[in-house]
Amino acid sequence: MRINKNIDTIRTSIDNRLAKLGRQEEEIILLAVTKTQTVDAIEAALKFGISHFGENKVQEAMRKLPLIQTPYEGFHFIGHLQSNKINQLLSLKPYLIHSVDSVYIAQKLHLALGRTNRFQDILIQVNISEEATKSGVSFSNAIQYVEEISRYSTLCIRGLMTIGKVGKPEASRPLFAQMKTLFDTIKKLDLPNVQMDYLSMGMSHDYLIALDEGANLLRIGSAIFGQRSYGERS
Repeated sequence: MRINKNIDTIRTSIDNRLAKLGRQEEEIILLAVTKTQTVDAIEAALKFGISHFGENKVQEAMRKLPLIQTPYEGFHFIGHLQSNKINQLLSLKPYLIHSVDSVYIAQKLHLALGRTNRFQDILIQVNISEEATKSGVSFSNAIQYVEEISRYSTLCIRGLMTIGKVGKPEASRPLFAQMKTLFDTIKKLDLPNVQMDYLSMGMSHDYLIALDEGANLLRIGSAIFGQRSYGERS
């Protein structure tokens, strides 16, 4: 099956790159990006060893998750989060929310979690490329945002997320290097409610470069499933 072969190819390329870098496979989470994919395709990926997957839209996740039968370790939310979707998202108990990009969204999450005595692991999304079409806090203000959001006791900041330059893998290398430096700087601050474990960067076109620069959470979609189709999904 194509998905199986694709996953094998990706894992082999990751293992080979990690060996050159002196890093261990156990450090890495391979996250399947399942936006627009069918439940059958998600099930296939899970059966072939993927244990984490991510959705970009809350409504799509709400529809799909109850239909998934194969066990998995974590559902991640990786898309732009709107405040009016927070309660629905939290009902799905995400492993990680990758896309917290403002104090406002963090505050809304904190209030919603407080009503149910729950806690949530999050990543702060940084717009490292400073492209207007992308969400995320600015690189220059990222530490300030982390310090402010760390005050919300129901949230645990587990790391950072960014998106490289689409279609320009090598152009992302210096940006990914800056992200790793930022990650390490925040880790040394020893802030409350901050446990810097995950550096989420690298997608289908640039995940090996992200590995080179210190990523340990890779978000891969088309390299697993093929190019997206935007038709009706079941």
